[in-house]
Amino acid sequence: MIVSRLAPSPTGAQHPGNARTYLIAWLWVRSQGGHLRLRIEDIDSPRVRPEAVASLFDDLRWLGLDFDGEPVVQTQRLPLYRAALDELRGRELVYPCTCTRSDIADSASAPHAEREGPVYPGSCAGRRATDADGLGDRPYAWRFRATRSPTFVDRFVGETAIDLRAVGGDFVVWKSSDTPAYQLAVAVDDADMGITDVIRGDDLLVSTPRQILLYEALGLRPPRFMHVPLVVGEDGRRLAKRHGDTRLTALRARGVSAETLIGWLGWSCGWLPEPRATTAKGLLAAFDMTKVPRAPVTFRDGDLR
Repeated sequence: MIVSRLAPSPTGAQHPGNARTYLIAWLWVRSQGGHLRLRIEDIDSPRVRPEAVASLFDDLRWLGLDFDGEPVVQTQRLPLYRAALDELRGRELVYPCTCTRSDIADSASAPHAEREGPVYPGSCAGRRATDADGLGDRPYAWRFRATRSPTFVDRFVGETAIDLRAVGGDFVVWKSSDTPAYQLAVAVDDADMGITDVIRGDDLLVSTPRQILLYEALGLRPPRFMHVPLVVGEDGRRLAKRHGDTRLTALRARGVSAETLIGWLGWSCGWLPEPRATTAKGLLAAFDMTKVPRAPVTFRDGDLR
């Protein structure tokens, strides 16, 4: 049976781009009689907004996207992540890194993609896991040794090869704040929850080979991946605050109905000949991933009027 998940992060409000990815995942699972879980990814504690958690549930109800079982909350699962880190430490697959962000930036010699940051130069890679005991009060993170870059077949993108050395090198799995980093938490969660299919935005495509390395290192079976194009603003950049108030809560406040938004999203995916009001369930009969455009979809002010 197919098991997938919605994995919102309560670090800000949800917008039409999030809604499009959630809708695709919901339709993929419901069209095949699978299970859809909900996971609240709230380990990025400095950026988490408590009020955003309640808003997440309101947004999903408004969109008509249900899920199965009880929600999984990452901050309630810290022992699982710690056990995974201990296993990686025991196998010398990670090492303590005392480099600061500025140390890494100063060593960069080439430009890098947005959000990925500079390539880690390997300054601390000569350390062993046991060297952490001698660092005293010095803050450090744990980095995974990315010695290779696994290829994979994405269900939407196709065969994909990403050179991890070019997009960051050895990556952090445990932060200096003593909390798990995204890559480790996601891999542990998906395996523990029995996730068979991951459907998410293609901005996370570069995370996939990292997570595959972690699955393999922990003796876990990776899920199948499907990365779908993002919703962007008229400047071609990922939809964000700079494009105006596109929050789902703001759309509701302006009187936009969920059916209007779902209709626009269905049209943007090629399932409707024109934007017209409908529901998520109303799109089940038309759902067809082969019709989804390969390029990002542009959201313009006034599209939902």
